[in-house]
Amino acid sequence: MISDRMAEILRRLQTKEWPDVAADTAELLAVDGIAVSAGNAPGGTEILWSSDSLSRDFEDLQLTLGYGPGRDCLADGIAVRVPDLGRVHEGRWPALLIEASALNVRAVFCFPLHIGAITLGALTLVRRTPGHLTPLQGDDANVLAVALTKRVLDLGSPLRSAAENQDLVAPVLHQAVLHQATGMVSVQLSVTLTEALLRLRAYAYGHSRTLTDTARDVVDRRLRLEPDPHPTNVTEDEDED
Repeated sequence: MISDRMAEILRRLQTKEWPDVAADTAELLAVDGIAVSAGNAPGGTEILWSSDSLSRDFEDLQLTLGYGPGRDCLADGIAVRVPDLGRVHEGRWPALLIEASALNVRAVFCFPLHIGAITLGALTLVRRTPGHLTPLQGDDANVLAVALTKRVLDLGSPLRSAAENQDLVAPVLHQAVLHQATGMVSVQLSVTLTEALLRLRAYAYGHSRTLTDTARDVVDRRLRLEPDPHPTNVTEDEDED
């Protein structure tokens, strides 16, 4: 069972771009930010769309650390609901719990985008205050995830808005630049792709940067990791005129 308002949102979603109905969706689900990502836990994810800086920053944090509720959702193919991050055992997502508090994210709810046993991505809801979703809100979010899955399959990149809106954050395709940077570091340091990605993550977290920004600097040759046992030891290349 879903709410009448969610039924209306699903009807609008058939004819409008997702960002055009996102504000109403966030209000209905009583959350402060919404993000949709595609990919899988072992291979990484790509943020298709985020509603605001809060949801974008939280998705960037999970991407940088390589773990979090969204990653668990992708790995297990089931919803991960965390109504109060402050009550999560510190050993579950150690660094994420600290950084999420700094971002003022207090609750996170992740719903898989999947077809059968194949998980394509995740719908992530973030909230600045702790608290559970109501049963009806949970049902609404599950049905919304199904609808977004269909759009991902049908349209490829269905979440981009043709209309300009300063309150919406444009989709950022992380994977292309991340793959390129990982390959460059792998060649530069003569390490495996897995090790190269670990070094990128270590540098990003150690320098309080997002993984995407770090990868972009590597690709643009503003940053080069040195071939030593310490992944945070780097040299900064001068920008070319």
